[in-house]
Amino acid sequence: MTRDANEPAHGGQQRLSRRTVLTTMGAVPVLTVAASIAGAGEAAAATANINPAAPRQTIRGFGAMAHAAWIGDLTAAQRDTAFGAGEGRLGFSLLRIPVGENRADWSRDLATAKRAVELGATVFASPWNPPASMVETFNRNGQTNARRLRYSSYGAYATHLNDFATYMRDNGVNLYAISVQNEPDYAAEWTWWTAAELVRFLRENAGAIGTRVIAPESFQYIKSLSDPILNDAAALANTDIIGAHLYGTSYANFPYPLFTQKGAGKELWMTEVYYPNSNANSGDAWPEALDVGEHMHRAMVDAGFQAYVWWYLRRSYGPMREDGRISKRGAMMAHFARFVRPGYTRVDATANPASNVYVSAYRGGNTVVIVAVNKNTSPVSQQFTLANTAASGSVANWLTDASRTVAPQTALAMANGSLTATLPARSVTTFVTSISGGTTTPTPTLTATPTGSVGTGPRVTYTMSTWNNGFTAAISITNTGTSTINGWTLGFTLPTGQSITSGWNASYSPASGQVSAVNAGHNATLAPGATVDIGFQATHTGNTAEPAAFTLNGIACTVA
Repeated sequence: MTRDANEPAHGGQQRLSRRTVLTTMGAVPVLTVAASIAGAGEAAAATANINPAAPRQTIRGFGAMAHAAWIGDLTAAQRDTAFGAGEGRLGFSLLRIPVGENRADWSRDLATAKRAVELGATVFASPWNPPASMVETFNRNGQTNARRLRYSSYGAYATHLNDFATYMRDNGVNLYAISVQNEPDYAAEWTWWTAAELVRFLRENAGAIGTRVIAPESFQYIKSLSDPILNDAAALANTDIIGAHLYGTSYANFPYPLFTQKGAGKELWMTEVYYPNSNANSGDAWPEALDVGEHMHRAMVDAGFQAYVWWYLRRSYGPMREDGRISKRGAMMAHFARFVRPGYTRVDATANPASNVYVSAYRGGNTVVIVAVNKNTSPVSQQFTLANTAASGSVANWLTDASRTVAPQTALAMANGSLTATLPARSVTTFVTSISGGTTTPTPTLTATPTGSVGTGPRVTYTMSTWNNGFTAAISITNTGTSTINGWTLGFTLPTGQSITSGWNASYSPASGQVSAVNAGHNATLAPGATVDIGFQATHTGNTAEPAAFTLNGIACTVA
């Protein structure tokens, strides 16, 4: 991306603008096609069947880009709005920041990154250019000032990227990953890379980078840029995340069969987009914002992405308006980000139970989250059925339509794993329930002081998902006692070499050794028989053992 999507390309360069690309690829706003969408009268859709026992991809998170040098830093309040998970927050769990070509610029996004980490978010970074001393110019199809990294500087560039990661770590931010290059195939204003150059760098130099490596971040998910990486064993071994942007990418090109075939152990992230346009003040355009909801659905379901990251976090066409308020586009993102937390897994669900209705489902421990998008001009009666469970209980739900923005609604009832709900016209609804029969409501309140008895042997389940130097841990805590717990602390010891980088639904301290996980405001109360799901993301140095024992408020737990 350039400094502002609304600015024309400069320097006399002749190239398609983003808007031209989007129009060419058929990204048409809802307003222009509304007449073709179902009209008045509540329609009944086919049952949306959800199988919590059929996992798909693990979700790393949702987020956006902060770039203080180009659009100014976020304020303290805006950081909390972006990365907080309560009412009136976006719930972002990912932050993308730039890698400055000059070391003097590295501190610009540090304050925002540190606050994001404090609120449980994961930070990654992308460079636009290497240091000028490493770059040479060449003639690329008539662009006489095109830039590329000199081959003799490949090693120095790997050191540069590693130095940035070290700088961030030394200042309190452990980068989850760093990219080789932002949009190497759309680089008239930054640095070009061919697929062969990327493969060579990954093969020969990326192994020296001490954090996960992202490549290639093609601006339009052009597979000819990432296929060579997947087809080269040495390059792939030094690549942790296949990153892509979705500017003008048709839905037909979302699936990636080669990644499915050869990407075992690797992650697939969508690291930048705005959609469907960057028109001024379009963040609140309605019902156009519903296009974002469908786009996110398809990114999760059709493409199988594990991350979804917007371009500028704060912009008139972005998730946060310039005044710091959440836009309608931001509401679409919050319906996923606030409730589908890092480490949750997308599970099988009927994706399109009716025309213009899109359903996806996610599981974290015993918590099941359903996101339903209804683009019709009339309400839809939608039944959801959870397979292999007879769970009954309350279902928390949040709604965005023309007049409401991620607004909490009256709880619904699920009986024997089945729920029927009305999806209002032109709306997005998120449903959150528990397949253990309890209710999971991620709306913060003040943290309570621990009281009550935990009874005998609270039950803990601990499930790890590991990769080469990291893992996520999903933890379920069940109150097996006869009295309500008002405030809790889970104690455990992480094995040697493991260190927590971020977490959800609890506060974790310290990052390694003997850890205490203290309840969040929204889950301080644990009724008899109820279960709460928490988790964290961590690094390891080869030891992927699980903690040997757990205590809840000092009482030894049974490990299931």
